[in-house]
Amino acid sequence: MDEIAFGTDGWRATLDTFTDERVRVVGQAVADYLRAAGHAGETVAVGYDARDTSRGFAESLCDVLTANGFDCLLPERDTPTPVVAWTVRDRGLAGALMVTASHNPPEYNGVKFVPETGAPALPEVTEQVEANLREPDSLPESEHGTTTEADLVGPYLEHALDVVGDFGLAGATVAYDAMHGSGRGVTDRLLERAGADVVRLRCDHDPTFGGTSPEPTGERLGDLVDTVVDGPADIGIANDGDADRIGVVTPERGYLDPNRYFAATYDHLLESDDGDAVRTVSTTFLVDRVATAHGAAVHETAVGFKWVAEAMREHDALLGGEESGGFGLRGHLPNKDGVLFALVTAVAEAEEPFDARVDRVLADHGEVVQDRVSVDCPDDRKEAVLAALEEEIPDSVAGSPVDRVVTVDGFKLLLADGSWLLVRPSGTEPKLRVYAEAESEKRVKAVLAEGRSLVEPLV
Repeated sequence: MDEIAFGTDGWRATLDTFTDERVRVVGQAVADYLRAAGHAGETVAVGYDARDTSRGFAESLCDVLTANGFDCLLPERDTPTPVVAWTVRDRGLAGALMVTASHNPPEYNGVKFVPETGAPALPEVTEQVEANLREPDSLPESEHGTTTEADLVGPYLEHALDVVGDFGLAGATVAYDAMHGSGRGVTDRLLERAGADVVRLRCDHDPTFGGTSPEPTGERLGDLVDTVVDGPADIGIANDGDADRIGVVTPERGYLDPNRYFAATYDHLLESDDGDAVRTVSTTFLVDRVATAHGAAVHETAVGFKWVAEAMREHDALLGGEESGGFGLRGHLPNKDGVLFALVTAVAEAEEPFDARVDRVLADHGEVVQDRVSVDCPDDRKEAVLAALEEEIPDSVAGSPVDRVVTVDGFKLLLADGSWLLVRPSGTEPKLRVYAEAESEKRVKAVLAEGRSLVEPLV
């Protein structure tokens, strides 16, 4: 049980650690939590991604939950995390367990707990689940629940079409790369239902994800870039393994930096709606500039979409997002959803090409460049390093005075010239993340280099 810990977004581990025995322990912990929260005997969704082991782990979770008197709703096929989370909200379920390691490579698996809100579980919830970890127990057989298989995708697609509306996608060609993940047959189907012609890439089921990580970053989307830059598509869209994140490719830029995507998408949404934005501490200030131009505000959170979702609810924000490609929309679900944002993206492209919109946003609000590096740091050293860093905060970084230090998540140094440096611990790896943002690539490199030299001696 010491091997089970819920990090930034659930528990993930390699398959030598992520065993059926431990998965059943998690199932019992969630059953105990739900019972204590007043949900005894209610229905729990148990979703799973496209990994070879995921369906079996999901069935084991159903075994434990039904033995504890809960009914289980099991998808007919591997299903995106946002579809499962939306089903919790739509059907008024007690919650959900989702078996997925998201964008991690195939030798990993994981499990997320989704409360009745459909939002990511906050630490106050996962800490209670962790406190409940114990060997599975069972009620008398007469009190057992049942497992029912159902199509979760069909109802979700109808909802997504209603949320976005007014598609204007007739004649539009969208290239979609599922990266062999659970978005295949879901995101592409949604785009076609909205009227787009879809060019499919890696939309076959391959539980090894082609031998790589199903993470929609520029270096992993070469074929999608070729299809958009040199081929027939107007825009390219990719999802990660469980389709809660999105990657976007445009004809002129190729892979579109998620920070610029965030700012441009917010700009698009503000043309027909209003509302604040929520972003993580590691996400671009370009979003803030777009908000200010529209009389809106931006709310900054720690890294992790659970914090974004909480702030979106608190401030009734129109859009929430993070620089890793996860985005949530008001009126849909307090969670990130790469499926819905595929449709949002295609509709935005049809109204004004993303390249033109990004050009206009940068012309109106100034150039912004961001980058990051990672510094190896054992998990048991992170707290001590950050404590030492607090005593070593410099008066200036790369020649610019430090105006203010933000401690929402690690240490973010806001500099007088408008650039910033952030040092924070990774929630998933034994590393410290060092980020920098400035008006030019040269300036970013200078700030980033100074940030690395500040941190490395402390590890």
